[in-house]
Parts: sequence; structure tokens; C-alpha cells
Amino acid sequence: MTQKIIETVSDRFKKRFQTEPLLVRSPGRVNLIGEHTDYNEGFVLPAAVDRAIVFAVSPNNLDLIRILSVDMEEEIEVQNTHLKKNNPQWSHYLLGVIDQLNQQGLKVPGFDCVFGGNIPIGAGMSSSAAIEAGLAFSLNTLFEWDLAPLDLVKLSQKAENEFVGVQCGIMDQFTNIFAEPQKVVKLDCRSLEHEYYPFEFKGVCLVLYDTRVSHSLASSEYNRRRNQCEEGVRFLKQHHPHIRSLRDITSEMLNSSKTRMDPVLYKRCHYVVEENERLLSACRDLEIRDLESFGNKMYQTHYGLQKEYEVSCPELDFLVEYTRNQSGVLGSRMMGGGFGGCTINLIKQDELKELNEQISQAYSHEYKKKPGIYKVKIEKGTHVI
Repeated sequence: MTQKIIETVSDRFKKRFQTEPLLVRSPGRVNLIGEHTDYNEGFVLPAAVDRAIVFAVSPNNLDLIRILSVDMEEEIEVQNTHLKKNNPQWSHYLLGVIDQLNQQGLKVPGFDCVFGGNIPIGAGMSSSAAIEAGLAFSLNTLFEWDLAPLDLVKLSQKAENEFVGVQCGIMDQFTNIFAEPQKVVKLDCRSLEHEYYPFEFKGVCLVLYDTRVSHSLASSEYNRRRNQCEEGVRFLKQHHPHIRSLRDITSEMLNSSKTRMDPVLYKRCHYVVEENERLLSACRDLEIRDLESFGNKMYQTHYGLQKEYEVSCPELDFLVEYTRNQSGVLGSRMMGGGFGGCTINLIKQDELKELNEQISQAYSHEYKKKPGIYKVKIEKGTHVI
């Protein structure tokens, strides 16, 4: 599928701009466990997948930036000195990157860009980070700036924080640049130290079930959850002055303050603290290749997101609950910001076809629409094709 996208993007570029482009593949990502922990300086366990965005770029020796979206069938033309938000929404992720490069003293020369891909929008696979980090990587390669990979990650994150206006953590952009094939990466979102764990289990595959519910609430509620966590830290600081974030809180410390805390703040904090502990334990499961225990922790994560962090929705809950007693499913949970998008599932290969048919039929009966079904493979991060 990606090969077809590569050819489409390349052909469109050559037809539109009459020159040979640099081609770059920028993947989407999944997160096995560790949700809403990144902006709390906790741990995450993501991987890049075989759904991706392909960029074709070339300098144009003009004082213009011309960007064509194959999927939207729209083109923008801007001057580097006029990076305004009155362009289409999709362009904000790209203009934000150019804005960050300018702030770093790298005046971006005129360039042409065509991009397109097969990362489902709104499914929680972070198409936004693939756009941001993919363009940053492409321009860094094209203009030979020698920015370090971590610099690309940080400026891509800041583009989303400052230009787009979503206060995302660093996980998505980090995964996009640093991911390795057939491995998940345990990322410490405070120190940015990371280590890789092999994730190749014979006869088991990763499958996403898409609710096809647009998570339109996700941005506003995401920022609200982040603020609630920060408010919880401010309260806990009164009793534990040394703490900086929920990363520093243990279950014992939190429980000792339960009766004094606002109940909603307690629930939010309790989920995050437990999720960090759960992730570290899940990494030990991978070390001993205990996928059953790992899968059980995925279910625990979902129930925490559903009942304590309150970012799930009926459609996500339905898909997770349907898998609960299926012999072919090792683990399932909602993935991403919430309020829609996908569940991520560990499923035995030999039972996948039958389960897909059953879950599609059950979901269609319940919600009068079929779920999206995406089987994904773990692949490497952004790279030149």
C-alpha cells in the first residue's frame, strides 16, 4: 500500500513542479501502554507502524513555499514571512514547523512539497506528528542543516503546542523519529532516556478497531485533563514539596491524601500514577515474553481511562468489552486522546479472520456502521525512501 502512495505522491510532484523530489516516509504510531502519561513526565511504550505519510520535497529558488495535499486535493502558497492561520486547518501542522525552524535561526528557503498517506485521520495513530516530524526531517535533509534527531522531535512538538494550539506531550514526535522495526520503545518523558524491547511474537498480530467516531472533544478535553493533573500536583506539593509532576508520586503518597483531595482530581491522578507503575511492570512482561500478562494490563489501562480519566466513549467501550471473553484476544484498550478513534488489540493470527467478521457484525448491529479494521506491523521511524 505504501508503495502505491510513494508512486502517487512522486508522480503528482513531478507533474506539478517538473523536477525530481527528495522522498521521505513518515509513519503513524501506536502506543501499546502508557496513555496520557507523557505530559505528566511519565513513561510510554509506543512503536511506529506501516501506515505512513509520504513527502516529496524540492527547493524552488523562489521566495515561496508551495504545499500540495494529495488527500485533501488542496494547495497552499505562502511566503515565509507570512505564516498565518487563515490557511486550511491541515496546513497549520506544516506552517508550525516552518515557524519553529525560523525561530531557530534557520530561515527556510522557498520549497515545493507534495504529501499524502494512509494514516486514518482521527483514529489516534498521530497523523499530526507524522506531518510535523516528517516535514522537519525532510527539510533538514533537503537543506543539509544537520539538526540532531532530538532537535527535530522538540521543534515538531513545539509546532503543535504553539502554532496548532494543542498541548501534546513529546511521545508522538519522538516515536516518529526514533522508532525501530519490530521493537517498541520505552520512553522516559522526563529525561527522554529510552530503551527498546523486541515485539515480535509468532502467531500474534496488532490490530486496530476504528470506532469511526471523530474525537472532536479530544483537543479541549485533552487540555482540561492536563490542567487537572497540574492542579493535582499543586495540591500534593503542599504535603510533598519535592515533587515536580505526577511522575514523582507513588500510590501510597496519593492514597494518603485521598480524603483531602477533590474527588475528580484524585481520580485523574490515581489513573496516571497507576499507569506508570503498570507500564514498568508490562516491560518486565515483555522481557520474559509473557504476552498474556501484558495483555491483561492493556485491559486494566482501558478501565482506568474509562472510569477514572473519563476519556473513553460508548463505542470504544463496546469494542473492548466484546473482545474480553474471546479466546483469540490477549489484550485490548482504547488508544490515543480518547472520545473516539481506535482500540488497539493483540490477537492470535489464526483466529483473526473470524473475530474480525464477528466484531464487524456486532458493532454494525449496535451502531449502524462498520468499524474500520487495520492490521498493522511495527516498522522504523521517518527515513529517506
